[in-house]
Amino acid sequence: MIETLALSGQATPTADLLARAAVARGMSVAVLAGPRPDLRGSAAYYGGPRFADTVAASLDVALLEPADDWLSTLPERWTRREITATTMAEARRLRTPAFVKPPSDKSFEAAVYADGTRLPRAVPGETPVLVSEIRTFVAEYRLFVLDGVVHTGSRYATFGRLDPLPLTEDVRSGELLSFAAELLGDPDADLPGAVVVDIGLAGTADTAEECWTVVEANMAWFSNIYGADPSRCLDTILAAAGPRTALPIADRRFVRPTHTRLASG
Repeated sequence: MIETLALSGQATPTADLLARAAVARGMSVAVLAGPRPDLRGSAAYYGGPRFADTVAASLDVALLEPADDWLSTLPERWTRREITATTMAEARRLRTPAFVKPPSDKSFEAAVYADGTRLPRAVPGETPVLVSEIRTFVAEYRLFVLDGVVHTGSRYATFGRLDPLPLTEDVRSGELLSFAAELLGDPDADLPGAVVVDIGLAGTADTAEECWTVVEANMAWFSNIYGADPSRCLDTILAAAGPRTALPIADRRFVRPTHTRLASG
């Protein structure tokens, strides 16, 4: 039984909302300054991946995350654009504009770069990156997925600007959820049982055509909830970063590798 929501020390609106949801269901909340072996086996984690790597072993939580190359291996019928998984060193050789982002963490800003020379020099060359064609998104949505089904979600941006709105108030939610159900039912969309998937309505500069596309997938335990239901987001997070002893066999291959190394060493 998960008794405690363990938070990293970074205060965020999402962490506050999740803490309130946890207390409402009778859980305790612990803000961590470091490893907490006293919480081992009875806590779930929410916070950044770097701090997670320092405390995961003491908590004995299994941190689920999609594969770094998940987006690049997803069939183009879902992404509607060419996406390549590569390294920062290779991306620095780009001589045309591209959208470049880290696969999961926030080691540098995900953005459109005029060419590879504009990428941050401080990021090591071996750092994994995703390089994709540039798309304009009319609207972008974050979906918290639990056991292959959308559990809750919200719009988070329109035309690249932050613009949260609950799904219940968005006129496109029906089309969005239909697209998401088809995606999550596709065996090629190989994801953990608890995860966040971002989906966008993409437009083109020269036509009025719009299409649904997958933006990315992320760790639920390191995702802003925007306008989604905090309690239902918490359900997904408890499954995505809960006690390792409760981890379903099917999700073992999605456990964060660094955590596996720390836990065994």
